[in-house]
Amino acid sequence: MKAFVVNKYKDPLELADVPEPVVGERDVLVQVQAAGLNPLDEKIRIGELKAILPYKLPLVLGNDVAGTVIGVGSKVRGFGLGDQVYARPDKDRIGTFAERIAVAEDDLALKPRSVTMEEAGSLPLVALTAWQALVEKGNLRAGQKVLVHAGAGGVGSIAIQLAKHLGATVATTASAANADFVRELGADTVIDYRTQDFEQLLGGYDLVLDSLGGENLEKSLRVLRPGGKAISIAGPPDAAVARELGANPVVRLAVTAMSAGIRRQAKKLGVTYEFLFMRASGAQLGEIAALIDGGALRPIVGRTASFDRLPEALGALERGGIRGKAVITKA
Repeated sequence: MKAFVVNKYKDPLELADVPEPVVGERDVLVQVQAAGLNPLDEKIRIGELKAILPYKLPLVLGNDVAGTVIGVGSKVRGFGLGDQVYARPDKDRIGTFAERIAVAEDDLALKPRSVTMEEAGSLPLVALTAWQALVEKGNLRAGQKVLVHAGAGGVGSIAIQLAKHLGATVATTASAANADFVRELGADTVIDYRTQDFEQLLGGYDLVLDSLGGENLEKSLRVLRPGGKAISIAGPPDAAVARELGANPVVRLAVTAMSAGIRRQAKKLGVTYEFLFMRASGAQLGEIAALIDGGALRPIVGRTASFDRLPEALGALERGGIRGKAVITKA
């Protein structure tokens, strides 16, 4: 089958013939019809994460999928031929930039009935990230205040909607051109990151979801109330994440050192810092699908491209300017 492959870190993706997926007894074989593009894909391609995600090359890239079930393992009970499904495969089994992929049953869910295949393909990684940040790690509750950075982006556009569904007051950073858009998603306060300093305008927040890292993360700590929490998907990983990813002791020590500075700053301010590397979860995708079909969440697809244009579409992510997600489609 055809797939886009990373043969060497930093080299361009190459379209290649690869073996058909091996379908285990608890796996589901999915015909790929749509796949979301994520900054994570580019970070893997250039080798930025190889210390904590040491993939064996060549590697089929891709972390989001929506498609149709065309095969099931002998012990699969929850899915059948013809089901329309979506998933973020486990980190050790990525490879959605292909014609077909085998996904563990536990990582798969029926796609929301009310959205297109392209919209479903945009969702898994960003929706799971928002869910695990706000619901699991953040324990966000009604009446609390949350700051979601980059509200017009893939994670931000879902996180704003989820936070409003949970009853929170939501502030976000966005460009002036996207101000009305993020307000439509549910943002109560919009900070123009080009002309305004959110640290000077916000305070007493319970939770921050940071997707930028660096100085943005440091400033985010200072808008939290005592006891508040900053959760980052772009800042330095911490030791807990290294353990979750199965890193060896040497890597764990190195990762712990990387996050020491931001953790010290958080401690001085009486707040906490956590890094989130989202995990696959079919059960959570099932809950997210119910919210989408119930009208609480809607996927945002800002750009689509055909399967054969995938390398160019992935490269375009760095130029920004996309609301929500970019998605590739396979006829």
